[in-house]
Amino acid sequence: MIAVAEAGFRAIAPDYRGYGLSDPPLEPDKASYKDLVADLLSLLDALAIQKAFVIGKDFGAIVAYLFALFHPHRVCGVITMGVPYLPISTPISFTDHLPEGFYVARWQKPGRAEADFGRFDNKTVVRNVYILFSQDLANYGSLYENSGFQTALKVPYRSMSETYNIPNDKVEVPTFFIMGEKDYALKIPGMEDYIKSDQMKAFVPQVETMFVPEGSHFVQEQFPQQVNHLILNFLKKNI
Repeated sequence: MIAVAEAGFRAIAPDYRGYGLSDPPLEPDKASYKDLVADLLSLLDALAIQKAFVIGKDFGAIVAYLFALFHPHRVCGVITMGVPYLPISTPISFTDHLPEGFYVARWQKPGRAEADFGRFDNKTVVRNVYILFSQDLANYGSLYENSGFQTALKVPYRSMSETYNIPNDKVEVPTFFIMGEKDYALKIPGMEDYIKSDQMKAFVPQVETMFVPEGSHFVQEQFPQQVNHLILNFLKKNI
């Protein structure tokens, strides 16, 4: 955020519903990706922003893609990290082929993650999932003390089968996808071929993909200067 702000852009990073300092959903069991898309639209309206670049990592990338699908006239471009766009109307299902113990599959089952998390304090849970600096770890651990993990488990993990009524599932805006060469997501059967072949371009015609050598799923934490440089170049090209 500091890098893009210093380059003259207005950087906004809201907490999703039920995350951080935001209020929890009124009906947590019904929380969905659609809620997050609606929240983003409301935020832009409240701030009188007609168009913006939308940047998302991991499941935030899914929100960014969905926002571009539902509200393309409000999007200058999309930047995503770690998760490629997967078509909605003709889904390419990678989650059906996840290893048995892989956390994405495990946490989709109600009660499974709760049992996993219940053995540890929040800070330990966050440390086992994310690569974070010590101060970030302390902050995230504290925030989850406030919010709990209920919404974080419902969206994304238990909302992956959510359906959408949309006539066109192509992302038609300029898109920049950043992926670490050593991202564990590439080990999901079929994922690497999907990203490195032209399959993704069929659904995101204007996508540009950049692999970061030695980058993991947390490439922005490992190589912040390089990732910031890539983001700024894309923003300046598409402003």
